[in-house]
Amino acid sequence: MLETVKIPREIRLIIKKLKENGFQAYIVGGCVRDILRNKKPNDWDITTNAKPPEIQKIFPKSYLENDFGTVTVLTKSKDITLKEIEITPYRIESKYSDLRHPDEITWAETLEEDLKRRDFTINAMAMEIEGINYHLIDLFNGFEDLNKKIIRAVGNPEERFQEDALRLIRAIRFAVTLEEDIIWKIEENTAKAIKNNAKLLEYISKERIRDEFLKIIGSKNGARGVELLRRFGLLTFIIPELEEGFGLEQNKHHIYQVYQHALLSLNYACQKNFPIEVRIAALLHDVGKPRTKQGEGPNSTFYNHEIVGAKITKEILERLKFPKKDIEKVVKLVRYHLFYYNQEEVSDSSVRRLLRSVGLENFDDLLKVRQADRIGSGVPKAEPYRLRYLRYVAEKVLQDPISVKMLKVNGNDVMRILNIKPGPKIGQILDILLGEVLENPEKNEKSFLEKEIQKLGQLSEEELSNLAKKAKEEREKIEQKRDEMTRKKYWLI
Repeated sequence: MLETVKIPREIRLIIKKLKENGFQAYIVGGCVRDILRNKKPNDWDITTNAKPPEIQKIFPKSYLENDFGTVTVLTKSKDITLKEIEITPYRIESKYSDLRHPDEITWAETLEEDLKRRDFTINAMAMEIEGINYHLIDLFNGFEDLNKKIIRAVGNPEERFQEDALRLIRAIRFAVTLEEDIIWKIEENTAKAIKNNAKLLEYISKERIRDEFLKIIGSKNGARGVELLRRFGLLTFIIPELEEGFGLEQNKHHIYQVYQHALLSLNYACQKNFPIEVRIAALLHDVGKPRTKQGEGPNSTFYNHEIVGAKITKEILERLKFPKKDIEKVVKLVRYHLFYYNQEEVSDSSVRRLLRSVGLENFDDLLKVRQADRIGSGVPKAEPYRLRYLRYVAEKVLQDPISVKMLKVNGNDVMRILNIKPGPKIGQILDILLGEVLENPEKNEKSFLEKEIQKLGQLSEEELSNLAKKAKEEREKIEQKRDEMTRKKYWLI
């Protein structure tokens, strides 16, 4: 198969240099899969029969990255995906005693030996570059599986998963992330092997599991990915707490079971491309319900499930080795997702308390979690009038109040300059100055305001009172206009 294909100049030059030095060289793995799907690869991998010292001799601007003999070649490309190109020698991996790492790695002599150790057929293809053309090496019918959208293990699936049990999750990840609108099929024998070997995930580091899980829920099909993890018996070894809600009925306020509701909430968050922390919170926001349920039927209750859920969420994320700051944020989103937002209950003080609890920086994401919660409950609108009203009140209380505290001078300055004691005259002068500053913000300079204080101090009591009254009226108009604009922003007028 010799066809035209667009390969970046940096890749062609690296392959050309390896060949000029008497070595074989092919692009391989995921980048071949992506090229054949007309997708831009996120990274590029080259395999060769050259050994690491020989590769580094050819490419002085490189470094040996890991125990697998991978040499990373540095380029001057402006494309971030081409700045570092990984070159790995053909290799054979021996027995995996710890189910994570090969006991021994030896260099292979042929490309075939290297390809047959790879995980899935769609990732076990190689390309030989010849000028502007390529020759596809496809020993395991990966191209056919690619066209049929099938995830199939290379060779014996039992052996592939026992070599590295993380491949169990990777199979699900590829099934849900390669297309936005299609879930790829997992081939029958591969599917059986995943179910048979699910328990092997106990041997995999939590960090690696976390990273694969994040790739799943970071996709448009995140919710379907979580459900596939459950169906294949993998979710038990990742977030078993979620399965506690499977089949658990709720009360008259909910039409879905707890687990169904969690998936539907996550699905909305995925479809709206919400941040990853919001997606996690949407998935886990009701994780405390199974342990707080009291009673059965339409009148059952889940009192304090948000508090219990926050504690469980913290345990889950710590177990999966999430960064501390991410844990703190998601726990807050789960803890406060049940805030009240009926208009009659939303006061300035209640919103201030909520903002202090969840953190101003998390408020918008908290509302996103609530939107996901609503849609996951089967209601038609993610953000009804009441939720928009809450946004309005939050923005209103966060706006800097229009007050004399905005001025670069204060009452002490007035008393000092005019040599007077505390009294109504001080407030009147500050009100007049505030009016001037609101009209011309550039006047809010201490030297200017001090001169104005001297001028105002010479006015009669009646003149001062009239100016102060006028200034207050103008300020009220500004406050009213600002409030109208904020209301309009959230479609409240």
